[in-house]
Amino acid sequence: MEKIVLGSRGSELARRQTALVAEALQKAWPNLAISIELIRTSGDQRKAEPIDPRAGRKGLFTGEIERALAAGTIDVAVHSAKDLPSDDAAGLEVAAVLSRAPVADLLISKKTSASSAGSIATGSVRRQHQLRWKRPGTKVADLRGNVPTRLRKLVSGDCDAIVLARAGIERLGYDLAADSFDFEGVSLGVEILSPKDFLPAGGQGVIAMQVRANDEKATTIVRAINHPETLSCLQAEREFLRLLKGDCGSPVGVLATIYGETMTLRAQFFEPSRIEPRMARVEGDATSGKRLARELWEAING
Repeated sequence: MEKIVLGSRGSELARRQTALVAEALQKAWPNLAISIELIRTSGDQRKAEPIDPRAGRKGLFTGEIERALAAGTIDVAVHSAKDLPSDDAAGLEVAAVLSRAPVADLLISKKTSASSAGSIATGSVRRQHQLRWKRPGTKVADLRGNVPTRLRKLVSGDCDAIVLARAGIERLGYDLAADSFDFEGVSLGVEILSPKDFLPAGGQGVIAMQVRANDEKATTIVRAINHPETLSCLQAEREFLRLLKGDCGSPVGVLATIYGETMTLRAQFFEPSRIEPRMARVEGDATSGKRLARELWEAING
């Protein structure tokens, strides 16, 4: 019987995302023996500490997992794609992804109307800039911790509202159909922030499967559950970030979408001296993601 070891962070969301990968693999390979190795990352150990945005956050939640993969302790690393540095680690590659979840951010509030929140907290530099741009006068604060921890900080009164990714909230099983959900006995209001203005981080909503580049067995196994359109979009977004030298600590949003045979790639980049972002958009053949990424980089730097 073939065996494979998946590596993941130990957070509730990371475990759920790894379970989704395991379920898909088991369906594709019924005789495959799958085990999961939970790995504590630097980001998990430092989750309560403030992080200098100039240093970036990329790699804080992936470095230890990538090292375990390179060492052969695990066969497949399961990541939230937006946590991965835009440059591939030596000898490793993203071989497959699951179908992308909704990319929008959510404004989650204790109030009936989230839009009336006077203070909003988020750990993302990108989201902080977007809030100052689209909601002038709102007090924007920093926020740390995993998803449940951030929700508890909201409930306890640290702020009026917080911003989290819709994909993570839904993967944790919260039903947003009524524009609200219950968390530990408290009803929270939800406003979906339009990706037109609140452009997501590169890779947001994507679960990535990383393997050793020379591991043909693991590559074959994960590619059976790959969603090609999502992978093409992710590659274009990561190439743009690589060219821009952007990471999770940079105020940049980028999103690729495919309709028919056309890929549209959009980006926002915030400069410290300006409230409004620089924005650009390009379109082209859906198979030319890297070329479009360079065109977008040239446009946003023009």
